[in-house]
Amino acid sequence: MKTHTLGFPRIGAQRELKFALERHWRGESQPEVLPQMAQELRTRHWLLQRHAGLDFATTGDFSLYDTMLDHALMFGAVPQRFGFTPGRIGLAEYFALARGNAAQGAMEMTKWFDTNYHFLVPELSPDQDFSLHAQGLLDAVREVENRSFTPKAVLIGPLTFLWLSKIHGVPEGSDEAEAKLALLPRLLPIYQQLLAALEARAVAWVQIDEPVLALDLPPAWVDALPHVYRTLAPAHLRILLATYFESIEAHLPTLATLPIHGLHLDLVRAPHQAAAALRLWPRDKVLSAGVIDGRNIWRADLRAVLVQLKPLHARWGQRLWLAPSCSLLHCPVDLAPETRLDPQVRRWLAFSVQKLAELGTLKRALQDGEAAEETALAESDAAQRSRRSSPQVQQPAVRARVSALQAADAERQHAYAERRVQQRARLKLPAFPTTTIGSFPQTNEIRVARARFKRGELREALYREQMQEAIGQAVREQEALGLDVLVHGEAERNDMVEYFGEQLSGYAFTDNGWVQSYGSRCVKPPVLFGDVARPVPMTVEWTRYAQGLTKRWMKGMLTGPVTMLQWSFVRDDLPREQVALQLALALRDEVNDLEAAGIAVIQIDEPAFREGLPLRRADWATYLEWAARAFRISASGVRDDTQIHTHMCYSEFNDILPSIAAMDADVITIETSRSQMELLRGFGDFAYPNEIGPGVYDIHSPRVPDANEMLALLRKAREVIPDDRLWVNPDCGLKTRGWEETRGALRHMVEAARALRTELT
Repeated sequence: MKTHTLGFPRIGAQRELKFALERHWRGESQPEVLPQMAQELRTRHWLLQRHAGLDFATTGDFSLYDTMLDHALMFGAVPQRFGFTPGRIGLAEYFALARGNAAQGAMEMTKWFDTNYHFLVPELSPDQDFSLHAQGLLDAVREVENRSFTPKAVLIGPLTFLWLSKIHGVPEGSDEAEAKLALLPRLLPIYQQLLAALEARAVAWVQIDEPVLALDLPPAWVDALPHVYRTLAPAHLRILLATYFESIEAHLPTLATLPIHGLHLDLVRAPHQAAAALRLWPRDKVLSAGVIDGRNIWRADLRAVLVQLKPLHARWGQRLWLAPSCSLLHCPVDLAPETRLDPQVRRWLAFSVQKLAELGTLKRALQDGEAAEETALAESDAAQRSRRSSPQVQQPAVRARVSALQAADAERQHAYAERRVQQRARLKLPAFPTTTIGSFPQTNEIRVARARFKRGELREALYREQMQEAIGQAVREQEALGLDVLVHGEAERNDMVEYFGEQLSGYAFTDNGWVQSYGSRCVKPPVLFGDVARPVPMTVEWTRYAQGLTKRWMKGMLTGPVTMLQWSFVRDDLPREQVALQLALALRDEVNDLEAAGIAVIQIDEPAFREGLPLRRADWATYLEWAARAFRISASGVRDDTQIHTHMCYSEFNDILPSIAAMDADVITIETSRSQMELLRGFGDFAYPNEIGPGVYDIHSPRVPDANEMLALLRKAREVIPDDRLWVNPDCGLKTRGWEETRGALRHMVEAARALRTELT
């Protein structure tokens, strides 16, 4: 029996990769430093896998930015607009693709299935030429072999790679999915060459990830599955086909006939697949059972997992492999340093290193009997009992309030058309009003002051003074730039979810529970372990202070209930709908208090609304109903003349537009610049009824586009959005940008809006 992981977090336990990347981008390190750090991290992570007793060192899961980008370059699929030569991509070109340069915007970015990880979308053409440039992967295999580890190379499968790519130049009216599938005959020979190169390196097993099988694929894509893997099956190298995030039970009869040597199933997200595998998967092939949750941080109930595994072990014996449900990319690295965490909560958790240890316990308990692992199993049992019985987990008053919710609690007083009249009379904004999404640059001084205050090294009075000064600067800058609706800049906030979670009951926080969102961007999701309530107002004091500095309207800024849910490590002992409603009620109290403090514009961000959508369309309606309801509950306690905004980013919205409209926000701002307003078309076709602010420049790139470029995007937006409902704003918050580029970009944005007003008159 073997244990393995589908992938390991690459950022490092102390975010070493993040800091090395940012020093490299700032020119503060020599060119060779970043590759050396990457090699150190890979070796460290392989050693952790060996120490946990895993049978393979997973290779190919590491990336300096994103593995989809790495695969595109490995296959020679370099976006033509950059003018780079395939096979001649150095670090400068690599990061230009990821982050943009003076001539070109970055590659489009979107969510990896229903996770909070963002991948870069490969750009293909109908006549795309592919070529193999795999030296990076082969060098990583050599690194593993030189350290006497057994490598298991990881590839993104051809169906998944093509499905997640975008294709340019398809004739209008043509099916994009068909056009992408038509590239398969060109791509498969490259995979064959790659597998042959790995086989020549004496690699025994290759893990090919096809998470796209968890989606509702068109019939032509399903029909292509047998051909793909009959084509790829080499003579000696063994293929483990990995699926995750949802059930692929419908494909099991087909998969069982293919010349692959093993199959990985996600038995956390879709445990019923185990019964289907017992019926359909051949016993002479490997079954990799994903029984440890790769996407959440709760300690496994090892006794329950053993009950799940015993029938599988009886059938497959040594051909049963144990693994996390998916790559551990979505989990923090190590729980050991979390010495300041509540000890009771800490014993309920397992990060990536601990999850690898859980695999070892399960393996030994299956092979040698549970008595051999009684100490570890008893610790698991005690953790489960402690969590179930803890008074920190359940608050009867919170549950009673959720039970008492009525339909009217999720409705504004009047429809948007009537609210709009009152809001315009109160706000008196110009045509094409300008605003930002919420945050402004978090300078080193801001971060140091926050960290010192958190450590008790800075008196509260001095901390407030420093935060007020930062807020004052943000207000002065916005007034000087001529923005119409201002924000306070969020200097006091560490993260858009963590900041609120710290002020709500039911949350716990780690010091180093970081996970990668994209590139060097890391987030530290709070641990949502119990019932949620708001003891005191969270943002009112800061927002009221900021409003007192200006005669322009100041937005109150909140994170919405669905995003609070999605971007936390959320409890798994209560239905997600119930958790969302608890969060909605806590936020409703905050919204009402902001309105009572005189705040006329309140933004409730929901960037994760689309991300929470189930992968299977049959499950969409249920999720969309409760997610939209939760948002409306948070927003519907205010008067008609209070304007509610929301923000969403980096998602395909077209298939859920009715539900976005059902949220009934007065204004929605969305990311559209990287797609050149393509994402906006669906809003026009749907005739979205409320106001829209399409992002006019990409805040994830240091590039500062000029006013004419933004004006061109706004002209495209006017083709879709009526003039009296069009707002002007960046794609997202400005927290990660510097002040110089922020001033330049916003100055150009205001110029573009004024030019558009001139065109209107």
